[in-house]
Amino acid sequence: MTTTKKDLDVRRVGGWIGAEIPEVRLSGDMDDSIILAIREALLAHKVLFFRDQHHLDPAGHTAFARRFGQLTAAPPAMAAIADTRHILEFDNTGGIHTNHWHIDVSFVDRPPAISILRTLTVPLYGGDTVWANTAAAYQALPEVLRRFVDQLRVIHSNVYDYVAQHIDPTPQAIREHEDFTSTVFETEHPVVRVHPETGERSLLLGGFARQIIGLSVNESTHVLQMLHDRIVRLENTVRWRWTHGDVAMWDNRATQHYAIAAYGTMPRRVQRITIAGDTPVGVDGRASVIRRGAATGFSLAHPTSGEA
Repeated sequence: MTTTKKDLDVRRVGGWIGAEIPEVRLSGDMDDSIILAIREALLAHKVLFFRDQHHLDPAGHTAFARRFGQLTAAPPAMAAIADTRHILEFDNTGGIHTNHWHIDVSFVDRPPAISILRTLTVPLYGGDTVWANTAAAYQALPEVLRRFVDQLRVIHSNVYDYVAQHIDPTPQAIREHEDFTSTVFETEHPVVRVHPETGERSLLLGGFARQIIGLSVNESTHVLQMLHDRIVRLENTVRWRWTHGDVAMWDNRATQHYAIAAYGTMPRRVQRITIAGDTPVGVDGRASVIRRGAATGFSLAHPTSGEA
């Protein structure tokens, strides 16, 4: 039986964020109406979950992702898997963990619009991922705070204190972080961006946000922490327990996420593809600007590539 837009089953899994779509087989040749319905559900729920996608391989993952836009290359200073420029693998056994709240690649001027991640190996326990709705967090701010943050600009950078954020990082993890920051990228973003498809306002922050322009370091730290606390309130989040074959898809323009590194030395392998995004624009119409390190090679994977 072919799934149609009319009978697509979208089941909310969180009060403010997250929905599961069961009994759908993801592929590159899905009907246009189903792709449209998935996009509409993504915009509404911010993150979608699909179980039992065991049939997907890198080629199938790629074909499905391409239905939502142009693919990006792997992020700066990170290597894609063999024979591709766009599939990033996280094999976290003994290595670097992304266990900090972040927006994917927010230190460039065009952060990805959408991220699509599939599981290859999951630990027996732990290894969950949590997402937060940054549009709902903005909307919940008192009006006086919304007026304040609407005018702020913030510098995002790939350089941050990895060691301070992680308990007893391994030498391998430290080396990988040093590679990640070997070329410095800095972009000035609006703290509040206007979503290009929904018109919603959301907070463009996360772990790569370093300094609010015009505030002292101390003032900036306090404001960023206050906004962060609003974003990650438990009521504003959804937590997903991975099983083999799961696929998650999230709107990187309206979410932050955190991969919980609570699985010891057990293997955890996932692969992620990201869809190219636009340059964020603030409430005042001002776009993000590069301050250091052009990432033009990341923004788009080669459109005529024959990659799997």
